[in-house]
Amino acid sequence: MKESILRGIGVFALALLGGLLGAGLFAITGIGQHWADRQTEAYLLDNPEMLQRMASELQARDAERRLAAAGEEWRAPFPGAVLGNPEGSRTLFEFSDYNCGYCRLSHAHVEQLVAQDPELRVVIKEWPIFEGSEAAARMALAAAKQDKFAAFHRALFEQETADDAAIARAAEAAGLDVRRARTEAQGEDVTMELMRNALLAEELGFTGTPAWITGNRILQGAQGVEALAEAIGDTTDAS
Repeated sequence: MKESILRGIGVFALALLGGLLGAGLFAITGIGQHWADRQTEAYLLDNPEMLQRMASELQARDAERRLAAAGEEWRAPFPGAVLGNPEGSRTLFEFSDYNCGYCRLSHAHVEQLVAQDPELRVVIKEWPIFEGSEAAARMALAAAKQDKFAAFHRALFEQETADDAAIARAAEAAGLDVRRARTEAQGEDVTMELMRNALLAEELGFTGTPAWITGNRILQGAQGVEALAEAIGDTTDAS
């Protein structure tokens, strides 16, 4: 009886040792990793929606990281360069260019969002990246110094392009003191604002206009009313 028990223990020990050695060999040879990779691949192929969720999560985390690195100072608008409710509890930042066709398209979407949401504040970050757009951006910031940014912004986007003649028509339609605006458009504060916006856009990895920020979310390109409204959601940002 005793010998039988001892033989049984010996067999169990050998089996256990063999299993451990086998597992070690399994891992060392890479067979185990290959098997795990194949299982993961099969799961993702059976559940492709997981890939979309993973990509969205990676983008969200990357946006949070980049915005955190950029600090908070940029969230302060150039005085007057705001659409909607200047004291609104929800904020949408738009990096825009007056010669950008998608920005012109998005302007109508922004106006619709502002009309729908009395708590929405849209901060325009002038980012002139198209040829000839800097003059328009400078005049827009000069209009902001006369508390007529929204009127000029709307009037200029109603033009087919933002050349000198269109800028002059928009300035007249907005009721600007044109002589004063032309002088203030060349001011140091306007120049610094354009430089800050360009540096921020580069730091955040923007590839073109329009580009959007709401809360810790970054969106690029024309989005449409529904997508922008969803992004803004219930975000409260009094910055």
